[in-house]
Amino acid sequence: MTAPRLDINLDKIHHNASVLVKRLAERDIKVTGVTKATLGSPEVANAMLRAGINGLGDSRIENIETMRAARVPASMTLIRSPMLSQANRVVRHADVSFNTELDVISKLSSEAKKERRTHGVVLMVELGDLREGIMPDDLEHTVREVLRFPNITLKGIGTNLACRSGAAPDARNMSELSALADSIEATFGLTLDIVSGGNSANLEWALNSTDVGRINDLRLGESILLGREPLHRQQIEGLYTDAITLTAEVIESKVKPSLPTGEIGQTAFGDIPPVTDRGQISQTILALGRQDSDPSGLEAPPGHTILAASSDHLIVEPGLAVGSEITLQLNYSALVRAMTSPFVSKIVNRESDRIPVSAQ
Repeated sequence: MTAPRLDINLDKIHHNASVLVKRLAERDIKVTGVTKATLGSPEVANAMLRAGINGLGDSRIENIETMRAARVPASMTLIRSPMLSQANRVVRHADVSFNTELDVISKLSSEAKKERRTHGVVLMVELGDLREGIMPDDLEHTVREVLRFPNITLKGIGTNLACRSGAAPDARNMSELSALADSIEATFGLTLDIVSGGNSANLEWALNSTDVGRINDLRLGESILLGREPLHRQQIEGLYTDAITLTAEVIESKVKPSLPTGEIGQTAFGDIPPVTDRGQISQTILALGRQDSDPSGLEAPPGHTILAASSDHLIVEPGLAVGSEITLQLNYSALVRAMTSPFVSKIVNRESDRIPVSAQ
């Protein structure tokens, strides 16, 4: 088996998605399955769909195009604000897109008219994380302008939290989003189909809140793929945290001093590592580096410690036989980088059979 590789267990992904769909359904919240960390893998998308998710979301139109080409049977939402230069591709391949700029929506309108399509828009609102979003005081004006565009349907409003600044979803900001939905409907005499409260970071709030208000959609990626919530990276009860793992091969195993020699400057990546003299240590080098994943987001198996990383090497303690393999768990950052690396194979495990991911 080739290495390094991501092993993707569809049964565990299906299980995680199914559990979350059922738990959130008790709160009348539907799940949009986010596929961006798997580059729009049709196999992963279909596993999510079989688990009962409501639709698929991705931040890259290229990934949506991959799923369309594979005939994945789902509504597709572009969850990053569209680029003007990609407006035509967005209206041709995405049913809905998240938006904050009237200039972009105007372009989507003109492209949708050319294509004789109607494109759905969700307006994103800024509620404290300071990433994308219309300021709440500007939302009414934006809605009024959006309703004038031909071939555009206002599907709803949403927000994003806990990404740029780590602002956590809570009763205050979720109540504000619900109040904004009520206000828009009352002012314009319409019904918003979607009130999207956020991402996997919303789970603690959604599953423990006594009142979820108007929130009827969450966009879940990390929680389905890795079984963890993003605020504290804790395992979600009943979910697998090893649905996707990263395996690397040992290319060197030697006993070396723990203390480097000579004058110490910066490493290749500008770090100045801490120096501790522990005498001679048995260390392993894996054929895996920063060009393949995010070393800070990797977790070695029990009894092993990650010591350092460079572009192409991951140094682990203790020593292992050359040619042997070690399997690491990943956080979201490590997963995204490994998935986008051309040097990491992507292997789907379906009913104990490993097959290459067709989209790679």
